[in-house]
Amino acid sequence: METYSELWDEKEETRERLDLCMERLAAMQEEKTVPEEYRAYFTSQAEKLLRIFRYAAVVEDGSFFKMPPEECRRYFDELYQEILPQNYERSFSNPVYAVKLFGKRYGRLLTYLAAKLNTQIFYAAEGNLLFLVMAAELLIEIYNYFEEFHEYTFKECREALYSFETDNAELFLAWQTRAQFDPADTFVKDIIMNADGTDLRYLYRYGEYITENEFGIAEFLQNLSEEEIKAAAENVVGGYLRGFQVMQVPLAAGQTVGLRYAIGFERIMKEVVRLLEQEGLSVTSVRTPVAGRHARKSGYTVTNVNIQYDYDHRNDEGLLADKQWYVRKETALNRVYEESKEILSLYAGPLVLETFGERLPLPNNEPEAIMLDKRQQRLKVESAGRLGGLVEQYLPSDKTSFTIVAYPLPSIGAEFAEIFKETLRLNQLDNEVYRRVQQCMIDALDRAEAVRVTGRGENHTDITVRLWKLKNPEKETIFENCTADVNIPAGEVFTSPVLTGTNGRLHVTSVFLGSTEYKNLEIVFRDGKTTEYSCENYAEKEENEKFIRENLLKNHDWLPLGEFAIGTNTIAYTMGKRFAITEVLPILIAEKTGPHFAIGDTCYSRSEDHKVYNPDGKEIVARENECAALRKTEPEKAYFNCHTDITIPYDELGEITALCPDGTQIAIIKEGRFVLPGTELLNDALEEK
Repeated sequence: METYSELWDEKEETRERLDLCMERLAAMQEEKTVPEEYRAYFTSQAEKLLRIFRYAAVVEDGSFFKMPPEECRRYFDELYQEILPQNYERSFSNPVYAVKLFGKRYGRLLTYLAAKLNTQIFYAAEGNLLFLVMAAELLIEIYNYFEEFHEYTFKECREALYSFETDNAELFLAWQTRAQFDPADTFVKDIIMNADGTDLRYLYRYGEYITENEFGIAEFLQNLSEEEIKAAAENVVGGYLRGFQVMQVPLAAGQTVGLRYAIGFERIMKEVVRLLEQEGLSVTSVRTPVAGRHARKSGYTVTNVNIQYDYDHRNDEGLLADKQWYVRKETALNRVYEESKEILSLYAGPLVLETFGERLPLPNNEPEAIMLDKRQQRLKVESAGRLGGLVEQYLPSDKTSFTIVAYPLPSIGAEFAEIFKETLRLNQLDNEVYRRVQQCMIDALDRAEAVRVTGRGENHTDITVRLWKLKNPEKETIFENCTADVNIPAGEVFTSPVLTGTNGRLHVTSVFLGSTEYKNLEIVFRDGKTTEYSCENYAEKEENEKFIRENLLKNHDWLPLGEFAIGTNTIAYTMGKRFAITEVLPILIAEKTGPHFAIGDTCYSRSEDHKVYNPDGKEIVARENECAALRKTEPEKAYFNCHTDITIPYDELGEITALCPDGTQIAIIKEGRFVLPGTELLNDALEEK
């Protein structure tokens, strides 16, 4: 059998197939062989693919990057015309429009196909002609069925899509795996290292739709000094290296770092690559060529172009998925990982540069969009659990680490430059100061059997979190002292709670999770498990519950409380208030601005047996809960494959009190202020507000 690399090489036969496809697509635009109501659809989709083919050609010969900048922009406006908000109302990629024209069954099928064809732009940018040919042949096959509309049915069309996805799953996953883990694939690295800040046409090399955010950040970084760029890069690379030290995971020359970053940050990323290579490390990066990219930001990312489009197609697999669908996907990934195990064994973990500043509208829950039924939801959850185990087998979490840092985008507002400079300062705060302050807090919390958190004002949180019982307080601790290593900036202590005895109500008047605001979010816990939940995003109670179940519970019936933490970064909190950007701060920063509660797996998910220690030398023993403890006896019940932090800001916080076994109560925070001796300096930033 040919290797995967040989399969997608630009062989002569692939180009011959491409020529045949282009001829057929051109003919489809002139023919009248399908029922009249479907002609406009097939004409537009054929033209879309021809535009993508032409883009692949001008990228390959280099002529695209000789076009004037305004012509490059017009070119991408045409490539992405079906997705852009101004065209979306009458777009075949819009399920509302497609269902209106073609009815529910054919409308959903054809809008699924339209979205699938949109992803070919990414492959064109990478020069993957084989995948372009395969997509064109799929469109032609569906077109042929419609030419014999009375002989062939919806069933045949659906089966064609099903076969395309499942029969080629191994090939698609192999391409993705190579790009994500093999440093020999230099597509992204070449863009970073050759990026010219004086000619921003390089941004189009990714194949993504470039917005004013990407242009704006690239221009802004061009005006920063070499010292500022180097400091930002050293900050994140230093955090990455410290993460391995903290986790006591060996990091050796020859290992691979996965870069995840926002397009436009190439000047910083170029310095990051240089610093990593000085350590003997290689780099990779990969894009996620699927609809609904806002929910899966892996590899290089871009500002959301049309959140409604992403949201409409987030569950497209619901058109096709059955038990065999998931089994075949799992089997394909298993085979790909087995063939790639040597490359995977060198993967050290991701280095992530996130962004914030997008103010996205709440998308509509359109009934015409494809959805997962209850059976599919269950199958997907079960499959995610098995896939998590497979990934752990080839990419064991106790052999990897990571780091995450975040910076603002120009869309954050007129004070962007000031906010960016303040974020630079925030990300480089003194680790030692936070380590000492947080140790005072941990010493007090280690004496407790539970912690009670209450809200004030309009916040009616009242929850008691049960803590681990230490067997040897001289050598063990419950909370991790988190400085700027895997999570930048510094500023939290966290633990994995005991579920039994963790009860109460968590409430936040407003919180942004995944760029979406949740208004008056409430979650009730009984023995550490979610039992009730509500918000006020939509008018109907049922719609709000459905929204939370899908987006926070990830279609699980319930989730455990996986983490309890106390954020200590009052400087970050003050920055949010001063610039009125609290609502758009990423979880990475927001979680440091008050106590936070994570629903889902613990922070030590799948690496519970790997010992970790605080800077004082004590072992952090609270690495699992009652769910994770099932990993050896009932592994299918141990993990939920999600983790979402929900933070109560200081101004909504009443008290955090450590409850000791002898009845003693130790106040950590009262009325939003730190009162525990040794932590008072954290109030300085709050008073400056």
